[in-house]
Parts: sequence; C-alpha cells; structure tokens
Amino acid sequence: MSNFKVPYKTYLEESELPKQWYNIAADLKEPVLPPLNGKTKKPAGPEDFTAIFPMALIMQEMTQERYIDIPEEVQEKYKAYRSTPLCRAYALEKALGTPAKIYYKYEGASPSGSHKLNTAIPQVYYNKQEGVKRLATETGAGQWGTALSIATQMFDMECTVYMVKVSAEQKPYRKILIETYGANLIKSPSNQTNTGRAILAVDPDSLGSLGIAISEAVEDAATHDDTKYALGSVLNHVILHQTIIGQEAMKQFEKIGDYPDVVIGCCGGGSNFSGLAFPFMKEKLNGNKDTEFIAVEPSACPTLTKGKFAYDYGDVGKFTPLMMQYTLGHDFMPPGIHAGGLRYHGDNATLSKLVKDGYIKAVAVHQTDTFDAAITFAKAESILPAPESSHAISAAINEALKCKETGEEKTILFCLSGHGHFDLTAYDAYLKGDLHNVDYTDSDLKKGFECIPEI
Repeated sequence: MSNFKVPYKTYLEESELPKQWYNIAADLKEPVLPPLNGKTKKPAGPEDFTAIFPMALIMQEMTQERYIDIPEEVQEKYKAYRSTPLCRAYALEKALGTPAKIYYKYEGASPSGSHKLNTAIPQVYYNKQEGVKRLATETGAGQWGTALSIATQMFDMECTVYMVKVSAEQKPYRKILIETYGANLIKSPSNQTNTGRAILAVDPDSLGSLGIAISEAVEDAATHDDTKYALGSVLNHVILHQTIIGQEAMKQFEKIGDYPDVVIGCCGGGSNFSGLAFPFMKEKLNGNKDTEFIAVEPSACPTLTKGKFAYDYGDVGKFTPLMMQYTLGHDFMPPGIHAGGLRYHGDNATLSKLVKDGYIKAVAVHQTDTFDAAITFAKAESILPAPESSHAISAAINEALKCKETGEEKTILFCLSGHGHFDLTAYDAYLKGDLHNVDYTDSDLKKGFECIPEI
C-alpha cells in the first residue's frame, strides 16, 4: 500500500475572510523616507499623484493607519476565488528527504492565474467610484495585464495594456488571454506615445522593459482626461491590497496549530512577497515572533542584492515621483529572461527599507536553478509553477535541504504566486537545454547607477 500523502489543504470559511487590509507603515520602527516630486525634489503631496491615480488610492498610498476597511463590493468579488488554499507539500518533503514542513500559499487558483487580481479589483473599484472610464497599465510577464483586463470587465471599464515586447513575443498565449478579456494590448516600446517613439528612434529593435512600459502607460493616462493609471506592484497601496494573502495564511496556520519559521517569496517590485510576508512581519516588528524572511530575485536583475539604496524614478520617462528604494537605475534594460514579472529595476520603498535594516534577507538565483526547482516541484506536487514563483520554490528547497543536513524541523512557507500554464515556451527551452544563465555584471551596475539622480 502506498504511503503517499495527498497535499493537505486548509481553507477559510466565508465568515473568516479578512475584512480589512493591513498597512505595515503603522508598525515600522521609523518611517520610510517620503516620495519626492521629480522636478522640485521636495516631498510629494497628493497633488503630485492626481493626474494618474484616484484620490482614494492616493490616500491609501500615504496613510499611516494600521487597517483599511475593504469595501463590501470588493469583498464580494474576492469571494469568487478566496480564500486560496494553504497547502502542505508532503510529496515535495518526501522527494527532498527533509524533516522540514513545507507549506505554500497557492494564489494561482484565481481567475487570472496569479495573485495580481487581489489589487486589480480594488484599483478598478476606486477608479470607477471617481468616474474614470479607462485604465492604462503596463505588464511584464502578463499576469498583471490579465488581472486588470478581468477586473475592468467586472466593472464595465476600458483597459489599455502596454506589454513589454520581449514578453509579448515569449508568451503569445498570455497576450491572447489579455485580449480575450477585452483589453487593448500594445507591445512596448510602441509608436503610440512620445516615450515609445523616442526609445524606438534610438533602438528600433528594443526588447522593452517594465520601466519603458510604465512610462508609456503613465503618459497615456496623464494625457487623457477620462483615463487613469493602474500599477500592479511597487507602490504602497498595491502591497496594502495584497496583504489579504498573508492575513489569510496566518488564520490558516492558526487552524492547523502551526506557524512558519521561514517566509519566502519571489521579488520583482515586491507585491506578492510583501503581501504574504508583511502580516507575519508585524509580529516580528512587535517582538512576538522571530521569523526569517527571504526575498528571492533573478541573478539577471539583482535589485536588492546588488542595487543602490537611493532615490530614483520608477520609470524611464521620469514621470513618476522619486522613491527611496533599492534600484539598478531607471534606465535599466533587462536581459530577456523568462521571469518577465521580475525584470524591474526597483523595489517597494518599505520593502527596501526592511532589507536595508536587516529584517529581510535578499538572495539572487540563476534562471536554470529556478527551472530545476520548478520541475522538482511540478513532479512532486502536480502544479506547474510560473517562472517568477519558481524563484521562491528554489529558495524553499534550499532551506529544506539545509534542514536535512542539520536535522532541524523548521516550518517553511512560500508564496506560489501563479501557475505556469502560459509559460510553456520557457519550459520547452529549458527541457531542450536552450535556457542559459545571465549575470548582471559590475560594468552593468556601474552604467546603471550613472542615471540615478543625486539627491
């Protein structure tokens, strides 16, 4: 008789679902330095954001309140797919021969296939409340573009998505999915904006970047009275909405009588890592727990591990305010690795500060290592993970193997932030041996740092 154990899944009852988002700003030991107006270099106020965001989101971006009520209409939309399962990875534990207990919070069960819908729904809701007709956004791997296209359909709004060119070409089915939900998808850089035309004039074959796509989307929003901009990561209000992940996970651990010793997430702009980690971080900041936190990024885009902690723009066109963050420089042009959602030059300011202050450990992993981990996980747990999520899996496996060496019975939690059903070209390249590692060199760093303004 087989001793195989079916993955244990914990859900929450409808009455147990969080009714508020958690804002970590209320529990920081010292505040994050404020964003600066890009022109005056003075602290930015609400008026600096009104051209691209509705006032409700601007207030969430700047608030120090610990908890923000989730509107009832947003709660109802959440109930279509939340709670998401907290799963015990018995088969992976057995395959690794580790005494560690490995859990993953699976966000790929949402209609968009990733955690991104958690913020797309409230962002569209607040824009709709203020009379906005259309939203413009960027997307890297396509998960955010998919989520926003779904959410705008929920609220009968229009959506324009500037998708990084290399990702649109690597992931054609993600592009088709976004268009199926009714969004107008434009490969970036494009000839639709001044920013895009300027980039193409210098480099007609540009692969694009999130920094360029953000500039195009922000320019689009700022030049159309009926349009606002929506961002899928990096900013505080985005991470605020994603804390639904960590709050659910904490309640689920309470139900099974366990608590993580290590919390792990992949990290591009910071939304899924912070969404899972920040509710647990609250306990560490207040001295109640001593959990270890690991943010995992690509070696080809080592923002937290090699970047400079400085004020920098969030986009190539310098439309955004300056944020105090780890950055590779806003002119960063990433190599065409398959983890498109992690190819961003900067990180959330609060996350960056927590890394700077030693509360979060940052690690960088190579592309082939992440796919090695993804295949190991898929064979054990029967879920094909997104390349982005596979960075977290890689680190979780490494932690579990350390426990195998030491005999420690740690509880490890990671965020499986999305499935890889639209990433099969990447898996095909890996299986054929055509996937290669890319390192960000010292000369790359030096060149990237040159564009960072001196504040």
